[in-house]
Amino acid sequence: MLNQETRAAIAQQIFTGFQETKQLPLLSKAHPEIDMEDAYRIQELVVDHFKADGRKVKGYKIGLTSKVMQEMVGSSEPDYSAMLDHMFIAEEAHVRRQDYCDPLVEIEIAFVMKERLQGPGVNAADVIRATDFVLPAIEVVDFRVARAPGMNVRDTVADLAAVGGVVLGGNPVRLDDIDIRNIGGQLLINGELRESGKSSAVLGNPVTAIAWLANKLSEFGVAFEPGDVVISGSFVRALPVQAGDQVTARFDNGFGDVNLYID
Repeated sequence: MLNQETRAAIAQQIFTGFQETKQLPLLSKAHPEIDMEDAYRIQELVVDHFKADGRKVKGYKIGLTSKVMQEMVGSSEPDYSAMLDHMFIAEEAHVRRQDYCDPLVEIEIAFVMKERLQGPGVNAADVIRATDFVLPAIEVVDFRVARAPGMNVRDTVADLAAVGGVVLGGNPVRLDDIDIRNIGGQLLINGELRESGKSSAVLGNPVTAIAWLANKLSEFGVAFEPGDVVISGSFVRALPVQAGDQVTARFDNGFGDVNLYID
């Protein structure tokens, strides 16, 4: 475990990485003693830096929702991070590649909350009652802690679970109008189909992921508030993007397409 001074120093480095598009080496190599509590406490300090800079928490992301991804980074459960207001990108927006360190894209389903939801003990029924609607989304994944051999979940958790941004589609769907477990999605880059999958790849049901996070956040005294956006985890492999790419997330069940352009 790290002392508070070291946690604060790492958090400052990560925040600077966001501000200046700079990367730092693996925390797990530079600080072999770092544990999961350290990583989440560092994450909290990074979020505090953003709040001090005038930003607001507008939602949360869930990552590592498949067993394959968990095993790759040495985790036994998903991870998460808060998302700040400036991380939300308009549909059909153009973003600059140079504003990201090492961007990848994924497709996800976003839940928008209508009621406060706090664990422990949250189950699927609680999530369904508390959800206003769901939206199709593209997550931009990015790394201030540089990817390298030996990278593990402690590196990504401290780095706000490698969040770069999220594009929300403008086509809301009510949970009682669809089978949320059976949404098909495709990830296209420059019109070429690159990945496809089903929403059931997210812990069997994206609702399960939302319940998991509500219960996990309760350990820190945090709840979902009305209006919070929670992206539930990717059901396809993340792919890298470069300047000039057009990214399209294509969903069935009435969700339609979401587009993002990389300049």
